[in-house]
Amino acid sequence: MSEEKIERNFIEMEIDKDLANGTYSHVQTRFPPEPNGYLHIGHAKSILLNAGLAKEYGGKFNLRYDDTNPTKEKWEFVESIREDVEWLGASFEDRVFFASDYFDEMYECALKLIDKGKAFVCDLSADEIRAYRGDFTTPGKESPYRNRSVEENRRLFEEMKAGMYEDGSRVLRAKIDMSSPNINMRDPVIYRIAHMTHQNTGDKWCIYPMYDFAHPIEDAIEHITHSICTLEFEDHRPLYEWVVKECEFEEPPRQIEFAKLYLTNVITGKRYIKKLVEDGIVDGWDDPRLVSIAALRRRGYTPESIQRFVELCGVSKANSSVDYAMLEYCIREDLKLKRPRMMAILHPLKLIIDNYPEGQTEFLPMPNNLENPDLGERELPFSRELWIEEEDFMEVPPKKYFRLFPGNEVRLMGAYFVTCVGVEKDADGNVTAVHCTYDPETKSGSGFSGRKVKGTIHWVNASTAIEAECRLYENIVDEERGKLDAEGKLNLNPNSLTVLKNCKLEPDFCGARAYDSYQFVRNGYFCVDCKDSRPEALVFNRIVSLKSSFQLPKG
Repeated sequence: MSEEKIERNFIEMEIDKDLANGTYSHVQTRFPPEPNGYLHIGHAKSILLNAGLAKEYGGKFNLRYDDTNPTKEKWEFVESIREDVEWLGASFEDRVFFASDYFDEMYECALKLIDKGKAFVCDLSADEIRAYRGDFTTPGKESPYRNRSVEENRRLFEEMKAGMYEDGSRVLRAKIDMSSPNINMRDPVIYRIAHMTHQNTGDKWCIYPMYDFAHPIEDAIEHITHSICTLEFEDHRPLYEWVVKECEFEEPPRQIEFAKLYLTNVITGKRYIKKLVEDGIVDGWDDPRLVSIAALRRRGYTPESIQRFVELCGVSKANSSVDYAMLEYCIREDLKLKRPRMMAILHPLKLIIDNYPEGQTEFLPMPNNLENPDLGERELPFSRELWIEEEDFMEVPPKKYFRLFPGNEVRLMGAYFVTCVGVEKDADGNVTAVHCTYDPETKSGSGFSGRKVKGTIHWVNASTAIEAECRLYENIVDEERGKLDAEGKLNLNPNSLTVLKNCKLEPDFCGARAYDSYQFVRNGYFCVDCKDSRPEALVFNRIVSLKSSFQLPKG
């Protein structure tokens, strides 16, 4: 019997080589977010990839906050990131670290570079440094402060740390090569002055390391073997390797880049989301129209659906975009056998069965999920007055309309055949109630084999119905006009949120709690909103509609 061939991505193949040739004896990975916003669906790929590699090779996985920039970081973001990573199922146990935990070591590394003649204090302004750097066609120009003595550089840097200089007046730069074709190697800034309170270290420091200097040191201190990052850091790799070499770390980590996860017509940029939040256009970073992980969780997505989505996207070296419909496919596939299929009327219209006995209520058995008998069944109350969807009745129907219209007979799902015999209207001519008669011989499950009907509609018993609010979502950006207009502003979709009040739900929804999800017959999958829903006033978010044109590629 032949063994099944297991496809391995290019990162796994590189790790295999490193283990085989003895470069590393183990595997240790990390997810290193900056706590300056909420994580989004793209981060999920990095989280699951890094955690998955550690698990695959029997190694360790760290959650580490790259909190080197106090101007944008908040403890709120620290907490939200941890919650998101845990929810996705990435096991880091108690391995939670902060870049700021290593500020003392980073400072010592900077002093070591100064003593080796590999770093200098520069008095050029930010604009001057930028001008001196050159561009892709013009080599850089050395700073006039580049050849300060080791003693002067050390004194000035210690004075920077002591708070003797204003923000922006001086920086510490690595001394590498101003003629390098890689602009990142043209004497990059590695420390700047910032008299700000840090969310983790308070007022201990007034100088802070730059990301490109801090990040490789963090990896080295934590004994990370493989620093897995996205393609935009490929040009930064030479600087990463320079830092760990010149700071003389043994067994330095290796950086490997992979392609980012891009979704069509969604907003992931933190500055855009921050503006939407500040302008009150969305209900916070977890607004269900966004694709932050918190927003997807609130909307009703499951960890399993996101794990499956990331798996389908794969790991590659080439950037590409993925249709949002594939994410929707994954949540449908995850929920369809797990969740009960229940009755909910989003646009209620009263239906009155004239010949059903007044005051009588019977209980009809209803399967919880036709595709999964293991979910069992429940009993639904049925009486003379019901709620049906407005769209299930038309006075003058088009051809091939098989639902209710005057004289037509349909089946009430799991109940009886009913025939429309009349309507009630208000003063403006709007239909307010539909009158029907029922045939008691046609009860579902009775073995009735007489006449056939083409239409089946769902319903909710009026006297026992629960009222709820349902929220329907579309993409927050206008798909037809594209994400951004000519001025770089977001093309917002004015119909991204529709709020439906006074929806009617079957009584089995009583007791629904935050994040509970259900299939609403014919209307899609819905989840109890974790923020606004209360036991006495339920609020549901539509996770996804029931059908899509998306097809999973074969093979």
